[in-house]
Amino acid sequence: MSVAFVFPGQGSQQVGMGRALAIAFPESREVFEEADGALGFALSRLVFEGPADELQLTANTQPAILATSVAALRPLVARGVRPDWVAGHSLGEYSALVAAGTLSLADAVVTVRRRGQYMQEAVPVEVGAMAAILGLGLPEIEKACAEAALGDVVAPANINSPGQVVIAGHAAAVGRAGEACRAAGATRVVPLPVSAPFHCALMKPAQERLEVDLATLALRDPDVPVVTNVDARPARRAEECRGALVRQVSGAVRWQESVERLATEGVSTFVEVGPGTVLGGLVRKIAKPARVLNVADPESLEQTLAALGTRAEA
Repeated sequence: MSVAFVFPGQGSQQVGMGRALAIAFPESREVFEEADGALGFALSRLVFEGPADELQLTANTQPAILATSVAALRPLVARGVRPDWVAGHSLGEYSALVAAGTLSLADAVVTVRRRGQYMQEAVPVEVGAMAAILGLGLPEIEKACAEAALGDVVAPANINSPGQVVIAGHAAAVGRAGEACRAAGATRVVPLPVSAPFHCALMKPAQERLEVDLATLALRDPDVPVVTNVDARPARRAEECRGALVRQVSGAVRWQESVERLATEGVSTFVEVGPGTVLGGLVRKIAKPARVLNVADPESLEQTLAALGTRAEA
């Protein structure tokens, strides 16, 4: 049985996430304490108590989800469950690299806070947009984006699963592409409530700023292969991981291909580690025979340990 840990990205946040883990497990509590210390402010209080509008700010959301994901990871690993593979959706790739031993928790939370700031500052508010296109194939979506661009930026940003692709770019171009997708047979076009158009060419300024920060980070070769978003193939060396993180900022998240690659590598069990169950739902659509589990709180940890045949006691 080959097991992959997968880690969620932005959009899975909610006030109170991780709190039950921090109460139940010292190793989870230590994660939030370390994150608070690295950032120099009480991230844990914002995560546990809100306010929600402050948690939704990209520069806060990204370290909050990462810390919560690692807080879910630590008790799982402490009870003897270790992955054969890891992957993460967008921001979640940083959590995956912490899980693989490539990146320290302290470096990761500081880096993703800056990443969030850079991404937010790359495009003025309301200039960019994102929309989910449901029920239409990727080739048709790519064609619609190419025809709707008219000199603006619009392109697939998250290729999540069969029939679910998110596009991003200039707001007007995203609107035109959405209409073209409807005309081509999309079942739904859903504008997303995001603060910036992530994973498209408009993020190049953020990518350039983040590249400077990533160049100075101490990275280790991963303990297990990391299937990266931008290439949808395994990275086994620190420098591969570093380059993938840089290119990921303006590159599409190739999540469907990443899960398909994991399945072809023999992964039969996917454990979503962190808040929410979005990735589990996507995995079920992509790799239908796979078993999907999750760890977001003490109850789901117990259920996952039971499913994997591992005792809950440390």
